[in-house]
Amino acid sequence: MRRHHRTLDHSGRSRGLSGKGRSLAALDGLNFFLADVQSGLGPFLGIYLLTEPGWNAESIGAILTISGVASLVVQTPAGALIDRTRHKRALVIAAAVLVSVGAAVVTVTPSFPVVTAAQVVIGVAGAIFPPALAAIALGLVGPRGYAYRTGRMQAFNHAGNVIGAAVAGIAGYLITIRAGFWLTSILGIFVVLATLAINGRLIDHDLARGWQPQHAEKDKPSGFAVLLRCRPLLLLAVSVLLFHLANAAMLPIMGQKLALRNSGEGTLFQAALIIVAQLVMIPMAILVGRRADVWGRKTIFLAAFLALPLRGVLFTLSNNSAYLVGVQVLDGVGAGIFGAVFPVMVADLTRGTGRYNVAFGAATTMQGIGAALSTTLAGAVIVFGGYDLAFFTLAGIALVALLLFSCAVPETSPAKLIVSGEPQPVTQPETG
Repeated sequence: MRRHHRTLDHSGRSRGLSGKGRSLAALDGLNFFLADVQSGLGPFLGIYLLTEPGWNAESIGAILTISGVASLVVQTPAGALIDRTRHKRALVIAAAVLVSVGAAVVTVTPSFPVVTAAQVVIGVAGAIFPPALAAIALGLVGPRGYAYRTGRMQAFNHAGNVIGAAVAGIAGYLITIRAGFWLTSILGIFVVLATLAINGRLIDHDLARGWQPQHAEKDKPSGFAVLLRCRPLLLLAVSVLLFHLANAAMLPIMGQKLALRNSGEGTLFQAALIIVAQLVMIPMAILVGRRADVWGRKTIFLAAFLALPLRGVLFTLSNNSAYLVGVQVLDGVGAGIFGAVFPVMVADLTRGTGRYNVAFGAATTMQGIGAALSTTLAGAVIVFGGYDLAFFTLAGIALVALLLFSCAVPETSPAKLIVSGEPQPVTQPETG
């Protein structure tokens, strides 16, 4: 019986069951199973804690902030570590185990000290996933296939979120609200198996950190100076901070608002909010993977920045559950584009420096700062003036992010790439 072997074209598309094809298929599976493990089911945490004595919107916001701070503190060092280490798969496995344990512990004793400790562990471990998976993908397919591969990875990640949210929501309604956290622990096992299925010998660790000696001139392939020297990267990072300052709290506080009316149905509504958004994110991620090299990164990214303030305002116009779930389509547009375009823009801006992962970690740290402050800010505003005021506040911040990104952040895709639609060699981005 003849065996057919697939190969990979220049964009990293798998055309057969070659060694690299199997590793890329495992990478798809890793992103699928990692979807709920990566978040630690954070959106459901607020609903769960609201059912426990002694918790309110402000204390929940504080605990989410603590987790966010723990994550952002280690993100840049994590990126630097991933730049240097050849054991990227081991880091992913260790992080998955820690998140799985932390998710299970939350359901045992939901006291403030226990939840705090668990969320710190989840936050620290979760900081490993974005730069590690980005590095593995870049090391497998190289810069020419990275935009397509990133879009594909995000599509599988969103598909995993759809399945995970559906199972967690239904199980939370029919069995117990703790079921979602148990699901996270179980999925950690599959994350480990998928990671082990990736052939570590096929990862080019120089490509994985964006190192290209012919472009690096006199720079060494490590260090933090590029983060301060590259003005476009700094502007992108600030825009991302504001984006997540506006975005991170919207879904959790909407779930809390719905849960106040019926805590039992709260998990179902939260699941519906997540599923609707994630279903839209899948085609958005695929679109980015296929068209980012043709249309340009900024053109597509602007749609994400446009969707966010509109979503915040629309959330205040009605308390109808079906309407609110419908508004979540905008979250799918924004987050679907963001997750696929952001790492590609950072890769564009650090091409050839050998500092991709540390730069990605630093930019993700800015993202984490915004997300961590978002939940605290929203919780405080809710206590002061209610949920509608919180949504208007977040929408205002989103508008500032839109203006900054549209006016100050340049297109990062090379002109030849946009005109021809074919991958072309790139040069170092202008810094200053």
